[in-house]
Amino acid sequence: MRENKPVRNSLIIAAAVIGITVSFLIIYNIRQGSLVSTGDEPLVSAKKESPVSEKGVIEIKEKMFISQVNDVYANKEDYLGKTIKLEGLFKVEQGYDKSYCFVLRYGPGCCGYDGNVGFEVAWDKEKEKPYPGEDAWVEATGELKTYEEDGEMEFLYLDLISLNVLDKRGKETVLQ
Repeated sequence: MRENKPVRNSLIIAAAVIGITVSFLIIYNIRQGSLVSTGDEPLVSAKKESPVSEKGVIEIKEKMFISQVNDVYANKEDYLGKTIKLEGLFKVEQGYDKSYCFVLRYGPGCCGYDGNVGFEVAWDKEKEKPYPGEDAWVEATGELKTYEEDGEMEFLYLDLISLNVLDKRGKETVLQ
């Protein structure tokens, strides 16, 4: 896979900007009192929804989409080889000699691609199947892997197990 360096660099910058934005949102919520215990109830609820399904699939949900995707990028060694499932927009970006496919949602940002949050996706060469149309709302399930291009950088992607077009769309823009 050959990269489109401006797009790749924009995605890396986007991940950093989103991480900083999430930190500011947490600080804002603490200052507003929404993350502070009043003494009667615990700060963190004992009823915590796990992102790992009964089948061992890590499900990235709409509510904490940015945080979960950022955690995968920040702690990739903990996730490599694991199956991840997420919903989002199907996007295609043209590189120098090939196209790159993504499943993403829009997040906070100021310019161009810096507000895109999600993963590159690709079918294993032996299982190559057609992709849906641009901006289709999809559910993608795949194994998290890495690849290098021109020996320069290592990139994360989901080696697709399934890619299904859904009728019901979720939120295209997420804040958490």
